[in-house]
Amino acid sequence: MPKNWTPNSWRNFPIKQQPVYENPGELKKIENQLANFPPLVSFDEIENLKSELARVAEGQAFLLQGGDCAESFTEFSHDNLKSFFRTIMQMTIALMHGLKKPIVKVGRIAGQYAKPRSQDEETINDITLPAYRGDIINSIEFKKEARLANPKRLLESYFYAAASLNYLRCLALGGYGNLEKINKWNEEFAHSLNSKKNTEEVIKKINENLDFMQACGLNSKAIPQLTTASFFTSHEALLLNYEEPFLRKNKDNKKFYDLSAHMLWIGDRTRSPDEAHVEFLRGIANPIAFKVGPTISQDGLLKLLEILNPENEPGRVTLISRMGKDQVHKFLPPLVKAIKNNGNKVIWSCDPMHGNTIKSANGYKTRKFDDILSEIKSFFAIHNKLGTYAGGVHFEMTGQDVTECLGGNQKISEINLRDRYHTHCDPRLNASQSVELAFAIAQEIR
Repeated sequence: MPKNWTPNSWRNFPIKQQPVYENPGELKKIENQLANFPPLVSFDEIENLKSELARVAEGQAFLLQGGDCAESFTEFSHDNLKSFFRTIMQMTIALMHGLKKPIVKVGRIAGQYAKPRSQDEETINDITLPAYRGDIINSIEFKKEARLANPKRLLESYFYAAASLNYLRCLALGGYGNLEKINKWNEEFAHSLNSKKNTEEVIKKINENLDFMQACGLNSKAIPQLTTASFFTSHEALLLNYEEPFLRKNKDNKKFYDLSAHMLWIGDRTRSPDEAHVEFLRGIANPIAFKVGPTISQDGLLKLLEILNPENEPGRVTLISRMGKDQVHKFLPPLVKAIKNNGNKVIWSCDPMHGNTIKSANGYKTRKFDDILSEIKSFFAIHNKLGTYAGGVHFEMTGQDVTECLGGNQKISEINLRDRYHTHCDPRLNASQSVELAFAIAQEIR
């Protein structure tokens, strides 16, 4: 166990982005209830993910991490989970073909219920209420009672997360991830494109490979890997009152794991080395990540790595770059050089979403498909120039046909935003935009 760390030592540190509960006694009671519930993931699953991420750190695999900005209870459904998993698998095939490497699939799902906010309060028509901080804390409905921090929502989040995980495991292991089926979906997707040539060429080559394997007698009955998929979950470890009850000590290696998800991360607002979130993360054995924005310094980055990964363990830490398309060439290269020169074994992943958020003329928070792709291309170009490995991408996306991000093959315009703008927080790529982006990345890599 790390020096001077305990499961609740984070409570002795300053903490940001937290709700104020009116009844601390009720909160404590619910934390105790959660601690007695079965965990959501296992030690072995977490170690399996860490092994796969170690391969990413060594340049032998690639990380695809994506999902909702903020999961909502109202959008929870069988269909939405199924369409999300289908979209992730379609993206996986495109990326796998482009990189010629295994894809480590990690969802922002089954726990992504809390969100940091720029302001503690929100004002509408001269009425000021606490900001919406995610369904695990309060409701998006603009009413006083709805915006109060409600401890019972921690229990609701647990059951929604458990149900999500159960169904996602069924999809991953029950044949829904069949390679032939996924490529059929991508064929259907290609038919909808205005410019089909490059995508259809990729799909054709994949089908030729599958046909060759079939001719060799290597089918789904002979190779389980053709019909099953490894899939892991992650979320931002923002609400530590929810995370602490999931801590369990592994009797074999004497380490503590947060069994609420396979992977946890902290954001740009909560990564201060002398505050509670870093204190919590340094003590758990899960793979972890933190956002790397324009405000971090080289010394600050190296200090965080010294705290969070003192053994320099490959697969332990992912650095999620979120610079914005206009700033990535200025701020990312010095950080990549510092890590390279210091010998830190990390995964560099690109979040092209958070640095490219804009407000449309009609007042919607949105992002442009072309801006997102531009930052990704810059991310790959920078690593290529410096001789380092661009190891992953991190998207806010959904399997639904929403209209929250501008552009892409569907040519979503500002007028279209109001059609299906369903996000509870930040704008997400829809299913078509997500798959289109994966094929564009694969083309860029080639």
